[in-house]
Amino acid sequence: MLSRYAALGEPVSCKPVAQGLLNHGFRLATTRGDFFLKHHLDGDRPAIARQHRATQRLQELGVPVAPPLHDTGGDTVAVIGDRCYALHPWIDGSHRDGAQLTETESLRLGTLLGVVHTCLDQVMEAEAGRDGGQLSADPADSFETIDELLLLARRRHPQDAFDVLAEHRLLERRTLLERHAHRRPAAGAEPSAGWVHGDFHPLNLLYRDAEPAAIVDWDRLAVQPRAEEAVRAAAIFFVRPDGELPLAKVRAYARAYREAAGAGEDELAAAVHRVWWERLNDFWILRWRYQLHDRRADPQFPAASALAVWWTKEYEAVLDAFAG
Repeated sequence: MLSRYAALGEPVSCKPVAQGLLNHGFRLATTRGDFFLKHHLDGDRPAIARQHRATQRLQELGVPVAPPLHDTGGDTVAVIGDRCYALHPWIDGSHRDGAQLTETESLRLGTLLGVVHTCLDQVMEAEAGRDGGQLSADPADSFETIDELLLLARRRHPQDAFDVLAEHRLLERRTLLERHAHRRPAAGAEPSAGWVHGDFHPLNLLYRDAEPAAIVDWDRLAVQPRAEEAVRAAAIFFVRPDGELPLAKVRAYARAYREAAGAGEDELAAAVHRVWWERLNDFWILRWRYQLHDRRADPQFPAASALAVWWTKEYEAVLDAFAG
């Protein structure tokens, strides 16, 4: 890999970065400094190159990102065998979730995401493709999924604390869906779509002290409803271990996002409803555990599953925080 880059020195060490679910990352130390070596598991070279172009252009507009380095041939994607790699500057920083953010810093977070969305509209305007809207989850499918996952959870012997919680949450979710199935978002009018980061959450934002240093991992760059990314990101950043959202921080974040992105209250209100419904029908962590036998996301389950219950109970208050 290093033979493709000029003046980066000789390798000293290459250590895996523990965090992250979608790709493999390494801290590469050389005699000339530290770098982030990323192994893109999907291997889609055109998509990776598009992500790289986007971050290069965003950096020119002042968005905090960490674009990849060019090799001696001018490329940013290195294909070795059938694997795709990229080399980025190493960014010293830390991850901060909503509990570590003040209301003022929550406001700045909303502004940052709004700036990302408006800048993506500028830098991606020449790129091809605009995704269409997607149908909301069908509760009939969710009932089938609940039955499948319940069977798998109950088959485990002995059951551990996670299995007991999973069974409880699945039964609880079935009851909630039976009560609220009539609130499924209607098909028809598509929400306002635009280019989005696609995976904006605390592990993909590095802070240096109180200031954002770099937004990383642009693997899910795509055209999607922008306001839904704003709501989805807030639900990840600000969720507490008991599933609640600190609504004062959410309100500051949402107002700043609306101002920076030029999004209206109605757009945010519709996004809140769609993301709430998405959360009510979302079982990806349990699918990973019981169907794919992948437990990497297990630690996220207690808060994420509690959020769906709390959000349903406090629906009007959450709606007012985002769109009031």
